[in-house]
Amino acid sequence: MSDSFVVFGAPVLEQEEIDAVVETMRSGWIGSGPRSAAFEDAFSDFKGGSGYPVALNSCTAALHISLIAADLSDGDEVITTPLTFCATVNAILHAGLKPVLADIDGETLNICPREIESKITENTRAILLVHFAGRPCEMDAIMDIARRHDLIVIEDCAHAIETTYRNQPAGTFGDFSCFSFYVTKNITTAEGGMILCRNEADAARCRVLALHGMSKDAWKRFSDEGYKHYQVIERGFKYNMTDIQAAIGIEQLKKINRFRAARESIWYQYSSAFANLPIVLPAPIEEDMEHAYHLYTIQLDKEVCGISRDDFLMAMTKAGIGTGVHYTCMAEQPYYQKELGWSPQDTPIGTQVGRQICSLPISAKLSAGDVENVISAVRCILN
Repeated sequence: MSDSFVVFGAPVLEQEEIDAVVETMRSGWIGSGPRSAAFEDAFSDFKGGSGYPVALNSCTAALHISLIAADLSDGDEVITTPLTFCATVNAILHAGLKPVLADIDGETLNICPREIESKITENTRAILLVHFAGRPCEMDAIMDIARRHDLIVIEDCAHAIETTYRNQPAGTFGDFSCFSFYVTKNITTAEGGMILCRNEADAARCRVLALHGMSKDAWKRFSDEGYKHYQVIERGFKYNMTDIQAAIGIEQLKKINRFRAARESIWYQYSSAFANLPIVLPAPIEEDMEHAYHLYTIQLDKEVCGISRDDFLMAMTKAGIGTGVHYTCMAEQPYYQKELGWSPQDTPIGTQVGRQICSLPISAKLSAGDVENVISAVRCILN
């Protein structure tokens, strides 16, 4: 059906990114340094100056450090969604905390505020929400719950760099917000992440935690300002971003609106082409939000559409189309079942969605021909 394979989530990397990397390498400073700081400033500007950014080597690192900087105690409970990547749950566990699943809303696929409230106990200390696929969670309701129960809020914005909720950018509601610049994300640094902290003190601590627990600006110890002794003031990690990554990110951030517009166009082409097919399409986008169009997901019920999700995935691969599964419900993962006692019945909506969901390619790199090939493959397989 296609002469060349349509890669899922292929990034757009242009001459500007190549030149920026080459210039960084020629500068002699390729570790954390001035470009990492410049990327933080540019990201803060993109978010309207809200919060204090810390550039890191992954969103997973951002989640982990946020949970530590939140000053939670071992065994404290953190409520999160079952429809997410395992990094969300693993970060909670690595921080010595207990993840608790609250089921999703069947329409938006985001964590349901009513389910959050039902899971709160005397040990609950935080909510770690995920803006799934680029659609904002119900932040008014969630922040109200957090205020009433004195809970920390951490936003997983891996899908939601451009997302807004009632004209407020995603990532500016919670105490901490975590962003991803992985290769498949809306902008990329190949690997990379960012924490956006509500206050400067938290950002300063996150910066220390990200670089071995060494005192502030330890990366400057080899600069031409003269050697600076450092002090280890906390048990830290090796989570800092390099200037090579940041150089890519600076150029990508300049193009973020163009990339989003391309994905938005693909989104609506898919929705129009699939409107009469026996599958579940993404819910309509509400007027008071900006969607980041990070994922375009469909759901396939074999009894309705005549093919299972996994058979559909295989058929798409044979047709030369890359697909994804975002995500199998966390309660279905063997490790969490064994260690935490989770079962599919704990989150029935998340479980059902996780068994039927499939992500189609939606990338600014897709050509008009690629999009047509995806549409043709989907319609051919389902017909």
